[in-house]
Amino acid sequence: MQLHYLFRRLGQFLVVLWGAATLNFLLPRLAPGNPVRERLTNAMAQGGLLQEGIEDMVRAYNREFGLDQPLYVQYLSYLGHAFRLDFGYSIAQYPRRVAPMIWEALPWTIALLVSATLIAFALGTLLGALMAWPRAPRWIKWLAGPSIAVSSIPYFLLGLVLVYLLGVVFPIFPLSGGYDVGTMPGLTPRFILDALRHSLLPALSLVVVATGAWALHMRGMMVTTEGEDYTTYAEAKGLTDRRIFYHYALRNAILPQVTALALSLGHVVSGAVIVEKIFGYPGVGSLLFQAISGLDYFLIYGIVFMTVLSITFATIAIDLVYPLLDPRIAYRRT
Repeated sequence: MQLHYLFRRLGQFLVVLWGAATLNFLLPRLAPGNPVRERLTNAMAQGGLLQEGIEDMVRAYNREFGLDQPLYVQYLSYLGHAFRLDFGYSIAQYPRRVAPMIWEALPWTIALLVSATLIAFALGTLLGALMAWPRAPRWIKWLAGPSIAVSSIPYFLLGLVLVYLLGVVFPIFPLSGGYDVGTMPGLTPRFILDALRHSLLPALSLVVVATGAWALHMRGMMVTTEGEDYTTYAEAKGLTDRRIFYHYALRNAILPQVTALALSLGHVVSGAVIVEKIFGYPGVGSLLFQAISGLDYFLIYGIVFMTVLSITFATIAIDLVYPLLDPRIAYRRT
């Protein structure tokens, strides 16, 4: 791969990152209301504050968060903080800082979504390839219909069904949370097993739906490779069905799947918002839901910017990996 291509991709990366960061700054501010005023008003309604002096507190907090500055000054300050990955204090949970809040929630989301995504990708890709393969067992072809049905179910709807069946009717798994109340977090066997038990239900809802979607995508890709010249040539040479399946059909059909996998992994840091909210899972998705509900600008900025950053890195990484998966792909000056 030539250096000019890498520099061009780096330039595109910076432009995309700047554009996404700008939208990330502007969109939350289109929502009506002042987050500081709403937080203080809620505190007053709950008996935590008196009406007297609330306007002075609003002005003081606006100065603290820089919300009294002109928009362009706030924008430049935001870009500087984004460059350092430091988004300041959370408005809704002041005086907590945004970065530690994200780092605390990120391991939960990564453990849940990365494992669920990789399991669903492996199962769905192999299942979809076999569904399209003419010499596969007949019972596998019957799975096309159930795969379509399962892939059309929203994650959160399946999550609610699983909560009712496996948490209420048959109380096998805990209903919500990341671990039992009273358990001390730490790298101990007890805590790890407890966290794993709490993650099984949300992971199951993600894996079941995503497996059907991966299977359907892979089935469509495999159908296009069966009539290609290289597959026909391999059959004419008398190669075994196993070799033709893995080295000719599957290897060529899997490239779009790998691209989709990289983008899915890039979305991991944003969390599965609705699923995490349903199960009360302490991941980034639940944190983002709280930030949007409370108009917590700086927490929204931090989570969305980290998501954009991870997706952009995933796109560049897949560009670098593609020539290793298919030697026919090369980046040259045209």
